[in-house]
Amino acid sequence: MRKIAWVLGAGLLALLGWLLLAPVPIEPQSWVAPPPPPRSGVLAPNDRLRAAVRVGAGDAPGPEATAFDAAGAIHAGLADGRVVRIDPRTGAVATVARTGGRPLGLAFAADGTLYVGDGVKGLLRVDPSSGAATTIATGAGGVRFGFTDDVCVGGDGTVYFTDATSRFGPGAYRDDILEHRPTGRLLSWDPASGTIAVLLSGLQFANGVALAGDGSYLVVAETGAYRLRKVWLDGPRRGTAEPFAENLPGFPDNVTWSPDRRVFWVALWPRVPAVDVLAPWPFLRKVVRRLPRALQPDPAPHAWVVAVDESGRVVDSLEWLSPAAFFPVTSVRERDGVLWLGSLEQDGIARIPAPPLSPSPPRP
Repeated sequence: MRKIAWVLGAGLLALLGWLLLAPVPIEPQSWVAPPPPPRSGVLAPNDRLRAAVRVGAGDAPGPEATAFDAAGAIHAGLADGRVVRIDPRTGAVATVARTGGRPLGLAFAADGTLYVGDGVKGLLRVDPSSGAATTIATGAGGVRFGFTDDVCVGGDGTVYFTDATSRFGPGAYRDDILEHRPTGRLLSWDPASGTIAVLLSGLQFANGVALAGDGSYLVVAETGAYRLRKVWLDGPRRGTAEPFAENLPGFPDNVTWSPDRRVFWVALWPRVPAVDVLAPWPFLRKVVRRLPRALQPDPAPHAWVVAVDESGRVVDSLEWLSPAAFFPVTSVRERDGVLWLGSLEQDGIARIPAPPLSPSPPRP
């Protein structure tokens, strides 16, 4: 019995030492998470996403974001490295290109060129007719891209894109959230000159990016800080950044502009209470990182999208908390009265009728 007790004690000491001292890939920074906003009013819980219908299931793993070409065909980048075209009526999936990486954000330019933010390969250009993928950039300012994420194209052809973090790649996004060091960047590429500019740095996991309807500013998501930032491209505040939507109820992912209702649609991952509780305690976050993956905190199976108006207010919320939900929703795009949902982990995209448009107020 003594021998068994000794062995058990030695094992427990070894386990404790490992939990306290084993090397981990993160160097957490202390911060204080804001308390989540009340779940009332617009944010009152609902199951409005329950009616979402899958499209393309069976041959479209991990369609994180979507983009429509000029003919109305929907495209997505998949976990297996393909960029595909999905027929919105039949769900048929056709391969357009293979990037050899992890295509995430997609955006079409006016000339039909498809730009891809590939988390592994960097900023890419794809010819949809031939499938040829060309690398535009893999770094800027002497810093290599770690996690090229979302992309959008301005009216003048300028390509705006995000590099979520210079510390971790697509398979380790959880580490960046747990570490909470601001290494994300918002960048632009000018196709005429071939130059890349860093528009904003020091972002907490720079994620979705979208142009305002008039092109005067960009909205970029800081996933790790529960907020959206506004970056002015025109006017007297050109080149400056300011808060746009603070203390969102979840982690914001991709952002898209809806010209029909003049709002930004934002995909949300639900907050993880343990992440907020441990925010001030870097040492404990290291301990959590050492735990087996199955014991680490995870978000609830909660599909969620919100609409944010031009003043930064959340004006609509659609969600569904259920193991059967299309979760996590990582992008939402509105077209012709339909919301199209993408997901980093689900198979296929999903669609649901967009909420009815509010009647315009009478003109004076």
